[in-house]
Amino acid sequence: MEQPSAQKTFIFTSAPVFLAFLCMGFGDVVGPMVSLAKESFSLSNFMAQFLPLVGLIMFGLLSIPFGLFQDRKGKKYLLVMGLILAFIGLIIPIIGGMYGPVVKFDPSSNGKFFIILFAILLLGAGATILQVSGNPVMRDVSPEGKYSSNLSLGQSIKAIGSSMGFLLPPLVAEPLGFDWTILFPIYAGLILVTLVWVLITPIHEKRDLNSRPATLKACLKLLGNSYISIMVISIFLYVGAEVSMSSGVPILLKEKYGLENFGLLVAWSLFFLPILVGRFAGALILRVLPPKKFLVITVLLAVLGILMMFPGSKELAFSGIIFVGLGFANIFPLIFSITVDKFPERTNEVSGLMVTAIVGGALIPPFMGLIADHISVLAGFTVPLVCTFLIIYTAFMNLKKN
Repeated sequence: MEQPSAQKTFIFTSAPVFLAFLCMGFGDVVGPMVSLAKESFSLSNFMAQFLPLVGLIMFGLLSIPFGLFQDRKGKKYLLVMGLILAFIGLIIPIIGGMYGPVVKFDPSSNGKFFIILFAILLLGAGATILQVSGNPVMRDVSPEGKYSSNLSLGQSIKAIGSSMGFLLPPLVAEPLGFDWTILFPIYAGLILVTLVWVLITPIHEKRDLNSRPATLKACLKLLGNSYISIMVISIFLYVGAEVSMSSGVPILLKEKYGLENFGLLVAWSLFFLPILVGRFAGALILRVLPPKKFLVITVLLAVLGILMMFPGSKELAFSGIIFVGLGFANIFPLIFSITVDKFPERTNEVSGLMVTAIVGGALIPPFMGLIADHISVLAGFTVPLVCTFLIIYTAFMNLKKN
């Protein structure tokens, strides 16, 4: 009788948390938006890659402070705050009338472009807070020993939110005569529903008996731990590689392989669909395979996939992109959950450091854009290749420690 009751409790308390992960994925709209904004505002590859910088710089600025704030106010409090901030960011372009029928942007007028930049800035701030609170709160609503699996499932739901940035413009907006900025009211509506659901759901937050109040000094001191610093750097490299891939693949398909009208849809099918499938599969695999072993497998698959993109064969490149998506699918939740499970008494500080490292998605892609402008779009993919190759060390280090 207790097991069905526990299962019902898990479903009741975790449902709004999983929906928050869906909203967390809206922050990834900066990936497909690179190619959309590049076309709309006639931007260079280098300038277009600064959109992720605006969206993800908040992870570097806010994660540690809000990780400390969370230690005092609680994870649910921060979850609500993140949803509110993201909602405000999304209604700004709505108030500015930046949605609806397709409008030709005037490259000489940057007004609308700066509105979008400000909206992405606030959306990035909200997504930062959701990451800081959402990843550890999943541990609070998960049964013992199921955190890694449920976090992968949560990241699967997040991938659905990320996929909407690829799918809604070609499948919904364009056929109905709307501009891609229709994403803003759709996202705002979903976040509002999630906010109400989270507010009315009681969440019991676990706290380790050995935990101490989080401080900035204690948080920074954790970076002196070589294991934690390596895991944080790995998150930095991974997110930089993923944003580089998600923003670069649509441009590669258009400029090298001539896919114009359905470039975003094909890019989603080749990259984000495998991420989505891989994360759902990972949630099942992690119920039977130890996280540290699975991390080695998934990183090696990602490296193999990127290498397959370089010979120049269209078929090989497309297959490689699929492999990269499958490989990337579980790297973030694996690194995050392995680290938190190793230091449960420092959950908030570790979460703050890990989410801070997401700033890699802002700082690494411009290097890819620079190489693409001066050499070729394909050459730019050496950047995610180097990042992913370096994570191999982290994967084998954890396996050895096991």
